[in-house]
Amino acid sequence: MDQKLRNNLRESYGRKAQERDARTIQAWKLAERQAFLSLLRQEQKQTLLEIGAGTGIDSKFFQEQGLQVICIDLSPEMVELCQQKGLTAYVMDFGDLRFPPASFDAIYGLNCLLHVPKDELPAILKAIELLLKPGGLFYMGVYGGYDYEGVWPDDTYEPKRFFSFYSDEGLKAVVREIFKVHSFKRIAYNGKDAKLHFQSLVLGKP
Repeated sequence: MDQKLRNNLRESYGRKAQERDARTIQAWKLAERQAFLSLLRQEQKQTLLEIGAGTGIDSKFFQEQGLQVICIDLSPEMVELCQQKGLTAYVMDFGDLRFPPASFDAIYGLNCLLHVPKDELPAILKAIELLLKPGGLFYMGVYGGYDYEGVWPDDTYEPKRFFSFYSDEGLKAVVREIFKVHSFKRIAYNGKDAKLHFQSLVLGKP
């Protein structure tokens, strides 16, 4: 990701940090999080990295459920809010994941990889895969449903954010190059763009 896109994302989310921290989480997102936790318990996973953790609300949930959690985000303001919640959190982006290989049983990424340019996503997915222990699980949740790449013209954030969306089959084709797809599902939600839906994937280290 070029420096301008990275800086714009950092500034956009930094400005919205307090507002996002006060939001009520939608019921379908709570259900997704709970389902992944249930799978982690079933598989006896203990360590989790959240990428693009935002204000740390999901990381805090996983930590309270007994997992050993580390979270990262591009925005210093977001990371500060994570740390205020008692989380181990670092300012870090996907292009520079500074952890040893096979560090985590699981990785959780909700609505963050949709900011990655399409030509960079395979390399970032590979870097994520390398951080997983054998048998590790990766939850990837993004919005999509059709192909798009660019700064979102109707974005309410300033600076406006860059997004990459994929068709369902297009996204599955990308992730299958690196991961085993354990599950894929579409979730409808009440967004402004009626063509978009949520794409939920549980991926495994092959």
